[in-house]
Amino acid sequence: MEFQSHDLVDSFPSDGGVLFEKRPVKDPEGNPIEGLYNAWITLHNPKQFNSYTTAMVKETILNFRRASSSRDVVAAVFTGAGDKAFCTGGNTKEYAEYYAGRPEEYRQYMRLFNDMVSAILECDKPVICRVNGMRIGGGQEIGMACDYAIASDLANFGQAGPRHGSVADGGATDFLPLFVGVERAMVSCTLCEPWSAYMAERLGMIHRAVPVLKVDGAFVRNPLVITDTWLQDGRIVYGEFKTGTDAADGKALLKSGTIDLAPLDQVVEELAFKLLNTFPGCITKSVESIRKHKLLHWDRNRESNRAWLALNMMTEGKCGFRAFNEGTKELGREIDFAKLRRRLAQDTAWTDELIESVMPWNR
Repeated sequence: MEFQSHDLVDSFPSDGGVLFEKRPVKDPEGNPIEGLYNAWITLHNPKQFNSYTTAMVKETILNFRRASSSRDVVAAVFTGAGDKAFCTGGNTKEYAEYYAGRPEEYRQYMRLFNDMVSAILECDKPVICRVNGMRIGGGQEIGMACDYAIASDLANFGQAGPRHGSVADGGATDFLPLFVGVERAMVSCTLCEPWSAYMAERLGMIHRAVPVLKVDGAFVRNPLVITDTWLQDGRIVYGEFKTGTDAADGKALLKSGTIDLAPLDQVVEELAFKLLNTFPGCITKSVESIRKHKLLHWDRNRESNRAWLALNMMTEGKCGFRAFNEGTKELGREIDFAKLRRRLAQDTAWTDELIESVMPWNR
C-alpha cells in the first residue's frame, strides 16, 4: 500500500537556516535501532547565536509538520548549532532594520511566530529540547513549548524583553508560571536575570542538566555555578552564579577546558530510547493531555498578545531593538532608562527625536 502524504508541501526552499535530519534511535549500548529514527531540527545561525529570522521561522514550522507526519520517527529533537546557544530569540538585526516602526509587518511576522509555537505544541511526536547553550528570550519561549528539555550545564535561561523593548508574550508569560510558579515567573519576565541550568533543573523547568566541560580528560560541573547546597545568609543556595573570587577561579577553569557535547547527546538518546519502549498511541495521548495545560493559556492569549506586540513596534520596540542592534560592547546595547522615564513624565511624545536622545551613544 502506498501511504498518503500529510505534509503541507512536498518540498520547500531552504537557505540552510534550519536543518532537518533523521538519525537512528540508539539503544543504551549505542547501537542503532533498525528502521526507527529521531527527527533532529536544528536552528543553524551560530554567528547570531541561532536567533531566528523570518525565513527560519517558516522552515521550523514546516519541519515540525514533517517530523509530526513521519511514520518512522519516534521523537523530534529541537536544538541549535554549535555549543554557545540553543537560541536567543528573534533576530534583532531584522527586527531593528525591518520591523521596527512597521506594526502591520510585525503583526504578520508574529502570526508566523505563533504558528511556530503551535507547531511544536501540536507535533504528533514527543519533542525534546536539546539545550546546547543559551536559551534566552524567544529561544526560552520555543524551548518551553517542547515536552522535555535536556541541557548542557553551561547553558543559561531567561527573558530579555523589558530591557530591550518587548514583553515575553511569545509564550513565557503563559508557560513559565506553570513551570516555576507565579512569583518566580514574575522575577524572570520583569528583571530579565538569567538562571543557570542547575537552577532551571531545581525549579522543574528542565528535566536534566548535563556536565559538558572536559578538563584534563574528565568532565566537571559548570565552575561558574554553585552546584552543591550551601547555606548563605540563612537561605539555601544551589544553582546560583558564583561571584567574586569564586567566579574568577571558575572562569579560569572554564577557559582551561574544552566543551564536549557527547554526554548531552547520550542523555537525549537515552530519553528517546525510553520513549520508543512505549505504545505509540498511548504516549501521544499522554503528551497531548499534559500539553493542554500550556495550550489553555497559549490559545487564550496569543492573538491579543500578537496585536499588542505589533503596536509596540512603534514605540518601545522600535527604541529598544535599535539600541541593541546599533550599540556596541563598549557603549552598551541598552537605552538610558532614567532619561526615557523622565522625558515621558514631562509629557514628551514618542518621536524619533525622543528615541535618538536615549540611545546608548547619547548617554
